[in-house]
Formats: sequence, structure tokens, C-alpha cells
Amino acid sequence: MTTSAAPQFSPVIEPDAPAPPASPGASPAGFASATASATSAAPYAAPNGAAGELPLPRNLTFDPADWQILARYWYPVALSKDVTEGPLGVTLLDKPLVVYRVDGEVVVADDLCPHRGMLLSLGEDQHDGRGIKCPYHGLRFGAQGKCTSIPAHPRNKIPEKMHLRAYGAVERYGLVWTCLARRAGEEEGVAIPPVPHWEDEGFQQINCPYIDVAAFAGRQVEGFLDVAHFAFVHADSFADANNPEVPDYNPVPTPDGFHTDYWSTMANIPHGVHMDVPDDFLWLRHFHLHVPFSASLVVHFPEGARLSMLNAASPVSAKQTRLFDARCRNFDTDQPVEDVYAFNKQIFEEDRAMVEAQKPENLPLDPKLEVHIPADKSSIAYRRALRDIGLSEFFTA
Repeated sequence: MTTSAAPQFSPVIEPDAPAPPASPGASPAGFASATASATSAAPYAAPNGAAGELPLPRNLTFDPADWQILARYWYPVALSKDVTEGPLGVTLLDKPLVVYRVDGEVVVADDLCPHRGMLLSLGEDQHDGRGIKCPYHGLRFGAQGKCTSIPAHPRNKIPEKMHLRAYGAVERYGLVWTCLARRAGEEEGVAIPPVPHWEDEGFQQINCPYIDVAAFAGRQVEGFLDVAHFAFVHADSFADANNPEVPDYNPVPTPDGFHTDYWSTMANIPHGVHMDVPDDFLWLRHFHLHVPFSASLVVHFPEGARLSMLNAASPVSAKQTRLFDARCRNFDTDQPVEDVYAFNKQIFEEDRAMVEAQKPENLPLDPKLEVHIPADKSSIAYRRALRDIGLSEFFTA
């Protein structure tokens, strides 16, 4: 393949790929649906039915006003395959949660027994389909976090306050999603970012293992959207170190972020893997950002091959992120999925080294705090989108 930094030729484009836009900001054919809103903030109704603020976590690392905004979105907290009848402890936005199954349905609730404050995630799998069991006094909790048994008083009525605070939970793209502003049973109108082609015929669905990053979720997402770091950070995995120049592109605003098409000669093939690619082939990467911390990417390979992925950064705290990945492809579907896991881990480990070293740890939303270059258009659009949902300009962790 060519190592030309900027295409100065008529590119080879597969027949069903959208043509390069006449102007960088134009929306190409085939992506009309990209302007649809996928994420939106959910309103919060207090237990008495009145609208109000959510109760803050005990150990808050976010600005309280920023936390109230972020808590109204849906985030993945676990891989579906990791959730069994036994308790699984996770953390979202500083709030410890317990995830488990009852009759196949997923429950997400506060990881705290109302009786004496024991972490329910420390309990053992009971293998009886009746929910989880507090390891301290044996209280049982079932569907929607309802307390079903108090062994010390089996004939007494169970107090309402003994039920867990349970949250809306849905399974999509092999992931368990929840929203701290939705109570269990309030899953209507779920606003979860899509994985393009996930349900399309001929596409193999893959969930790579999650990756923990010691950084703010916004930093990780911005790095995923960045196209200027390939030649420097990913030279050992797929990128051409001699091809650092970034062709012009323009993000197009959408109701929940933006989408953009990035055309370049930078290939997307693991080093050491052979694929027949014309020397003058022009690669299309279609990015779609969904506020606050998710972004999809569809890479157009030769001969109609597609790789589609969702980068979903789940904010454990203001300084810790759990990165979930849902992807699908219509090529190499007979190859070991472990190869995909290994390649994905290599790329994101390369990214993690950069993200964890960035200062300040928070993502500066005031455009005057850092110096920008034309290649930063996606980064600038992302920070603007976060400001638009009301996050503070300095976003100090």
C-alpha cells in the first residue's frame, strides 16, 4: 500500500461505499440515519413521584452539578455473559452497584443491604434462582431488588424500606446497561447508542473483554475520536509511521453529538496480516459521537468488508473508566475470536498509556485552556457537545 501522507489521486472506492463528500462537511449518501438522536438525558422522578435531584454517592469525585447531569444517561456496567444468578459488584459514577439475574432477567441495584450496610456483592451464588443473599444476616433479594426473605423473622411482614434501590436495566449488544435516573421497571424509551450493522445478515457479533483505564472517561473517548495519533501511537499495531499527515474533515452536528467521515490512506490492518488492498485505496472511517461517553466507528475495507464497533466508556469515577466494546464484522468470521481480543487489547493498551499520562486529568471544556490544530476538529466538536449538555467549563475532578 502507498505511504503517501495525503491523497493526491483518484481513490479506489468499493461500489457500495458512500462517495467522498464534495465538501468535507457534507453528509454522504448512506448515512442519512446518522442524524438521529441515540442518547438523551433521562428525567428523574423521586420515589414520591416528584421531580428532583438524584441522591449523591457518599464518595463523590465529580462536581455535584456535573454528576446530576451525567447520571441521567445510560451506561454499560457489565458484559451480559458475566452476569449470573450470583452477585457481581460494579461501580458507576462513584455509586457501588450489584448486578445479578433472577429468572433470566438482569437486576441492577445499590450494592448495600438496607439492614446493616453489608456489601451484597460479597455474597455467594446460591444456585437456586431466588436472587442474591446478604452474607451477614441472610436476607434475600429477588426481582427488581425486592427483599423476599428475612430469616430471623420468617413470618413477619417485610418493611418497604428493606427493598433495594434498583435501577432500570436492559441488555443490548452483549452488554448490561443501566441509568441511575431510572428505577427498575422504567425501561421505556431507553436511549442507548447503536452499533451499526449489529443485526445485519452476515455480520459476526463480538464483545471484547473490558479494559480498565485510570483516567476520566472523556479523555478516553476523545482519544478514540482522534485521527492524528495513529502514526505515532499505533505504529506497532496497524498504523504507518511514515504517514502522519491528516487530510481535512469536518464533523456534522447531530442531536446527541456529531458524526464525521474521515478519508485517508491509513490502513486498518494488523501488522503481519495480509489483505489484498489496491495501492491507491482510500480508507473511510465513519465516526459517530453520542454524548456523553460513547462513540461508534465503521471502517470500510476493500470489497464491501465492514468493521463496526462501539466504544462505550463507563465512568467508574472521575478518574477511573471501564471501557466496554461491542463490535461486528462481515469478514474473517471463521477466524478465532481470540485474535480479535488480542488485537483490540494491543490497540487500547497503546491508547491507555497516552490517556493515563494526560494532564490535567479532567477534560478541559474551556477552549482557551489548550492550543488546537486543524486535526482536532473532532476533539473540539466533542468538547462543545459536552458543554451543550451543561457540564462545567473546567470540569475539575
